[in-house]
Amino acid sequence: MTAKRAFDLAIGAVMLAATSPIVLVAMLAIRATSPGPAIFSQIRVGRDGALFSCRKLRTMRRDTPSLPTHEAPANSVTVVGKVLRATKIDELPQLWNVLRGEMSLVGPRPCLPTQTELIERRKRLGVLAAPPGITGLAQIKGIDMSDPRSCAETDAAYVRAASIGLDLRILLGTFYRS
Repeated sequence: MTAKRAFDLAIGAVMLAATSPIVLVAMLAIRATSPGPAIFSQIRVGRDGALFSCRKLRTMRRDTPSLPTHEAPANSVTVVGKVLRATKIDELPQLWNVLRGEMSLVGPRPCLPTQTELIERRKRLGVLAAPPGITGLAQIKGIDMSDPRSCAETDAAYVRAASIGLDLRILLGTFYRS
């Protein structure tokens, strides 16, 4: 087991236990304010291009098409979803993906299989060799997937410099940026 995987398991398990009450309250709020399941699964691109089911708290209306966030209609986000997104609480179910080994706490954010330009750029830069993360360098720098070139280049910079220390700085940057 690598140090990064041990770090992910230890921190992920503690975070899952600590945030379970928050996730439960969020799930109840989602179910009370909009029809459909509280947990949303979406196919994403993982390590080496493998597809996996990424878990999130549902923040959009149930009938919203599966699109990158920056392409989804603005009115598709629910009232509760706006709060969950602003606080990053919607990402907490991805801790299960971390414990299952499909994701890491820190790494390139997993994209949709339809985001072909980003996937190709990541492939050319060696980014797909790394596990995707709940948060990453691009996120704390304010770069989203609507800019595939910049996103892939930032992801590649992370992969080249990856270390437990950098992961800790990115995790802290994620919490203090929210």
